[in-house]
Amino acid sequence: MAVDREQVLRSAAALLTRKATATMDEVARAAGISRATLHRHFAGRDALVRALESLGIAECEAALEEARTDEGPAAEAVRRLVRAMEPSAALLAFLYTENQLFEGEEQNEGWARIDAAFTELFRRGQESGEFRIDLTPAWLTEALYGLLASGAWAVAEGRVARNDFTHMIAELLLGGALRREEP
Repeated sequence: MAVDREQVLRSAAALLTRKATATMDEVARAAGISRATLHRHFAGRDALVRALESLGIAECEAALEEARTDEGPAAEAVRRLVRAMEPSAALLAFLYTENQLFEGEEQNEGWARIDAAFTELFRRGQESGEFRIDLTPAWLTEALYGLLASGAWAVAEGRVARNDFTHMIAELLLGGALRREEP
């Protein structure tokens, strides 16, 4: 019986986003395969995490394309981006905690492409006068990553309703937590 690598990755992602410390045995069980079969596809945890990284980058890039971040007002593009990122947010949250992915010279250049696209969106919003200029586009990019990861964890733990994910993240990022007086 042929093993569907994509299905194994999706099973691993589903497990690891709920339990980041899961063993390779647990990953194999979750995927419905033997540990030996899992090791034929992924030599160890690092190889599995690297494959999940590639999946996460592909999903982020697909979300960027779906969100059409270069069209319309930047604030609306941010809302579309958060909505498009929601299905991948749990995987992104897991990857966000995997420090080895972001250290050294082996960092996947896909993250740089995603960072550049997020940063460009925030820069565009600043240039159009929509976004504050006292917060750098790089900081807004990091804030978006952090909010996506935190939102995914909060939904997974039942502290936030899944239907509130996009609204809560986009509105906090775009408006900040500071209450403004109505004119």
